[in-house]
Amino acid sequence: MNRALSVRSRKGHENGSSAGGSSGGPKHRFTMSSLRGMQQSDLSKRLYKLIKSENHAIASYESASKERMSIAVQLSEWGQTTGDDAVSDISDKLGVLLSEIAEQEDQFASNLEEYRGILKQIRNTEQSVQPSRDHKAKVSDEIQKLKYKEPESTKIVTLEQELVRAEAQALVAEAQLTNVTRQKLKEAYAIHLAAIIERSEKQAILARHARQVISLLDDTPIVPGDAHPEYKGEDAGREILNEAEQELRSWTPRYEEDALAKSQHAGLSTNGLGDGHSHMGEESIGEVQTNDYEKENGLGPAEDSTRGEMEGSVEHTPPGAYASAA
Repeated sequence: MNRALSVRSRKGHENGSSAGGSSGGPKHRFTMSSLRGMQQSDLSKRLYKLIKSENHAIASYESASKERMSIAVQLSEWGQTTGDDAVSDISDKLGVLLSEIAEQEDQFASNLEEYRGILKQIRNTEQSVQPSRDHKAKVSDEIQKLKYKEPESTKIVTLEQELVRAEAQALVAEAQLTNVTRQKLKEAYAIHLAAIIERSEKQAILARHARQVISLLDDTPIVPGDAHPEYKGEDAGREILNEAEQELRSWTPRYEEDALAKSQHAGLSTNGLGDGHSHMGEESIGEVQTNDYEKENGLGPAEDSTRGEMEGSVEHTPPGAYASAA
């Protein structure tokens, strides 16, 4: 909550920032990031575009916050020029509350940046999986070409063994992608939705108190020559601001914080898996899948060391490497 009881004291500062920062929305120019978008793998292109769009949306929220702050100051300054004590005091206190509403918009944009950063982890994992997919497809194509041109070539056997190893490597990478995608998608949107709830509830608190402030203004019509009674709402208005600040300070999320953990536990129980499954790393999953696949395709012990080298080249991200969503 803005501690100031008036926004007029920041007149010079706000005018300066308004003159330099309210000329329009964010301008998007062609940069190196545009080139990076063209170089994205097929697997990560869609998520890259989503993340880029979120960046523009966040910039819009930040711009809107600055504009709303400027409008709150303008309201206060206008009220001061009316010569009406009641209008002057009410407009100033409304400006304080409206400027705090603008601050909540800026905080919302900051929370969206955190959510966007988690989505990038999924995108990066998608990029790391693409080479294993491409390698498997390349080896498979080479085998098909040789079978068509040189059906008796001894190179076919070598390539088929290489294909088995490539498919084993792909299994490990795909398992990692599935685990990271599910975990980080849940984490990212838990942050996103919590930010929406926080912004809406805090802005609702401020709006309710703003309505209490405006109700202090006596709008009873008067006839020419009469005057409104002397305005005596300064203290009441100041108390409303203090109550708004106190309510913001004591605000806590009302949604159930362990809802995600409960849903995850329910999902594991439905599948008949114990709690220990949630602590399995991608490496353990990859090893089981790789060994089963090699047994089915006849890859003998002679290739075990080669397979180990291939698996070692795959980056594994432990599920607990990142902080869980608040």
